[in-house]
Amino acid sequence: MSDADLITITLPDGSVRDVVTGTTPMQIAAAIGPGLAKAAIAARVDGELRDLDRPIEASAHLALVTARDEADALDLARHDFAHVLAEAVQSLFPGTQITFGPSTDDGFYYDFAPKDRPFTEEDLPAIEAEMRRIIAANKPLTREVWAREDLIARWREQGETFKAEWAAELPGDEDLTVYRSGNDWFDMCRGPHLPSTGKLDPQAFKLTRVSGAYWRGDQSKAMLSRIYGTGWLNKKQLDAHLTRLEEAAKRDHRKIGQEMDLFHLQSEAHGSVFWHPNGYMIWRQLEAYMRRQIDRGGYVEVKTPQIMDAKQWEASGHWGKYRENMFVVPDEIPNTEDEGAVISADADMMALKPMNCPAHVLIFRQGIKSYRDLPMRMAEMGCCHRNEPHGALHGIMRVRQFTQDDGHIFCREDQIVEEVRIFCELLDTVYRHLGFEHYAIKLALRPEKRFGTDEMWDKAEADLRNAVIATGRATADYGWEELPGEGAFYSPKLEFHLTDAIGRTWQCGTIQLDYVLPERLDASYVGEDGERHRPVMLHRAILGTFERFIGILIEHHAGRFPLWLAPVQAVVATIVSDADDYAADVVAKLAAAGLRVESDTRNEKINYKVREHSLAKVPALLVVGKREAEEGTVAIRRLGEQQQKVMSIDEAIAALVAEATPPDLM
Repeated sequence: MSDADLITITLPDGSVRDVVTGTTPMQIAAAIGPGLAKAAIAARVDGELRDLDRPIEASAHLALVTARDEADALDLARHDFAHVLAEAVQSLFPGTQITFGPSTDDGFYYDFAPKDRPFTEEDLPAIEAEMRRIIAANKPLTREVWAREDLIARWREQGETFKAEWAAELPGDEDLTVYRSGNDWFDMCRGPHLPSTGKLDPQAFKLTRVSGAYWRGDQSKAMLSRIYGTGWLNKKQLDAHLTRLEEAAKRDHRKIGQEMDLFHLQSEAHGSVFWHPNGYMIWRQLEAYMRRQIDRGGYVEVKTPQIMDAKQWEASGHWGKYRENMFVVPDEIPNTEDEGAVISADADMMALKPMNCPAHVLIFRQGIKSYRDLPMRMAEMGCCHRNEPHGALHGIMRVRQFTQDDGHIFCREDQIVEEVRIFCELLDTVYRHLGFEHYAIKLALRPEKRFGTDEMWDKAEADLRNAVIATGRATADYGWEELPGEGAFYSPKLEFHLTDAIGRTWQCGTIQLDYVLPERLDASYVGEDGERHRPVMLHRAILGTFERFIGILIEHHAGRFPLWLAPVQAVVATIVSDADDYAADVVAKLAAAGLRVESDTRNEKINYKVREHSLAKVPALLVVGKREAEEGTVAIRRLGEQQQKVMSIDEAIAALVAEATPPDLM
């Protein structure tokens, strides 16, 4: 054997092995030891995740992946569960065509074109049983590279028109790979996969639901049946996930919103929220709190138009990148008196704003700005509209009309790091005041399609990175991570991901460092040298949108808001009608102290009233009867507690007022 036949494999501990070209990761694992060979499920070759039996053709760094590498192991398992699902469906329902089946954040799904009828949830138990049979068979999963025309011909021969269409459209220089499950089933896939179906735990998955989906997401194309599942490494993880789902269902903001009479949604205004008095009270308290925070933070608050000329959106770049998500007012409208004719409108082509940033640049451009005026921190509780697909709408979490706690900081380049640091401190304060102790910070880097030069992106990414380092938050404790390709088309950004009470994460806050928009919209300031300079524009939000953040708050607190946010802070309920006048006096005193209070003097039993106000998540129920009226006391029952505490009216008011004080005013 010549040296030319050998390649060098460097392992994570720095040790080196010389092996023959074409050696597989599994062979290297076996040479290290039988325990590792048994535990290995995949490999990373120069960082790329690969199958264990895929030959290594050149010297490389090799890391063997086991179940302890949970992120990789979960992704592999979920991908394999999707393939096993597809195989099971085609086994049970011959003639069904397969399309796509990716892994997701907590499981997998697969889209099918059934031969006879759409699938229903009644089909799921039989499919699960067939999946377990395939897993128990421990069928090897092997990779093959096919010639394009051969694979297209095979798909057509099998009646797989969707797969044939997709294979024909893949880039010409791309290898077409398939994975076989044993010898009797295969699917087109880039991989990688586990060595065999038997590496999956047959008790670690569950099929959850069935829905419709269009082929390639296009409403003009065929309707498919999508089967969703959740998949994990073992049954313990699955059980924990199902428990979280049950808890999430209890906390669903739509369910709690109805119980607390906060809001409703209806078809006459798809994607917009009808806020009821209770819900809007939460909004008002949150908005007042955020306004105090931005006032303290040195922001000037502005208000900008809802609708602007399309020329402005063309200049900003949004028209080309975002047009399909904008609501447009055309420059011609139907003439209702003469069907089919059109008349010109007074305005040019206009569009409802999907974001506030171009309008803020226009305000900045009014008058001459000096370097001494910077930083200029501009905020707006700005109402925006985005034409989200109907199927993407979700309660108040994803809507078409929304209000952002938006802000833009215009600053000099030498001020960037400090301004981002100040923003991070403000965001930290807000999140902790609102009951979120844990959040992760992620740096989203340049996307493939973007404005600006590489040099500009290098600097912008470095400035954001350095700002987080300056705050001491670029650490594992803050979940610090860099996300290649996930920045906006005009800037990199920091994302802030909240963790709620049941462990779910929500991306809310963001700050984006933008050199592009000031250039495109000709924003400038006069520098110390007397010359014109471009400001840097920092786009920032803490809540994201009021609608979505209130939805998150509802689910995080399960409707049991801290007293300062609760829409109704107290209810005074009578035991007997003889206490009605006393109850009115108590209500008047609580209201005079600034508390949001209601009375319940209905001719109902007190236990019924307690249950009803508990369902409505009222934090404090003040029960009064003859004795309380005679003694000038109230019996306070707190939400979720069985015991009540008797105290004087003044003591009760003092305790409630102290608790109802917003955290920034304590």
